[in-house]
Amino acid sequence: MTNIIAWIILGLLAGAIAKAIIPGRQGGGIFGTIILGIIGAFVGGSLVTLLTTGSLQLTAAGLSIPGVIVAVLGAIIAVWIWSLLTRRTV
Repeated sequence: MTNIIAWIILGLLAGAIAKAIIPGRQGGGIFGTIILGIIGAFVGGSLVTLLTTGSLQLTAAGLSIPGVIVAVLGAIIAVWIWSLLTRRTV
């Protein structure tokens, strides 16, 4: 149960920071921010594992300063991909 709460907190932090860094309106509200942040934690954790060990594994960043940085970087990638997928032409 503690891990789920930590993932939600990490997701909220990483998603909010990533949405603040990426320009434009992403939408999604608080739940979208949390989901993109959690996805970002997995993307960032998996990329760091790939770079450090050479093997691709689905891992999440932890609730620490380096973990938050990795999760934010992963969330930036997730927000960028989400904005590409949901781009609307006006």
